Amino acid sequence: MEVEKLSEEKIADKAAKIIRAHGLKRTPQRLKILIYLMTHHNHPTAEMIFNDISLSDEKTGIATVYNTLNTFVDLGFVIEINNGSDGSTHYDFFAKPHFHVICTNCGKIADVEYTNFDKIESKMRQETEKQTGYITRSSHIKIYGLCPDCQKLKK
Repeated sequence: MEVEKLSEEKIADKAAKIIRAHGLKRTPQRLKILIYLMTHHNHPTAEMIFNDISLSDEKTGIATVYNTLNTFVDLGFVIEINNGSDGSTHYDFFAKPHFHVICTNCGKIADVEYTNFDKIESKMRQETEKQTGYITRSSHIKIYGLCPDCQKLKK
């Protein structure tokens, strides 16, 4: 089920179900932040989310945004992407298994969907556990390169 194709009401319902399924109380702030992540695929920082949400909701403070994002990350349905180019932390709703490519010049982040990625990732985690004895919880793969816009600038 693609999030982009859902109506606002259905996205809100889906967000509420995700929040409840993870044992959280459905607060207006949690709902707004999750809906934002489900509908914005720009890999926002906490500050970006705060700035956009605070335009319509003065009750949501920056600390609430950070705390909510940390909770969502801990529960595994939102991931953190640390951007090595500028040290910022970005967030992504993890509806479908995918990995990220990050531009080493401008820091732009793009999603990469890959056939059977979830199976490949599972095999990598199993091998990690076998070799190290760790019990893995999650993984995140990042590939670095030069985005098309920065490639044009380099010419």
